[in-house]
Amino acid sequence: MVRLAIEPLLKKNNKSKYWLCQQMNMTSRNLNRIIRGDTASISFKYIEDFCKYLNCKPGDLIFLTNSYEPEQLVKS
Repeated sequence: MVRLAIEPLLKKNNKSKYWLCQQMNMTSRNLNRIIRGDTASISFKYIEDFCKYLNCKPGDLIFLTNSYEPEQLVKS
């Protein structure tokens, strides 16, 4: 399953989901759906914005896994 490492990147940047929602003009409901993987697709614009606000590259954000293990996603 393709997932996004949003929560570990937020933690790394000392930011909250609320802050990210405000920056991206997104509802918390939609952000949580993306985090849980409850969406069938995501636009390149969202990927670009996530990378911009989380100070990362797409390779840091997107990963493929069988399970979700956030503490192993962000390198120190």
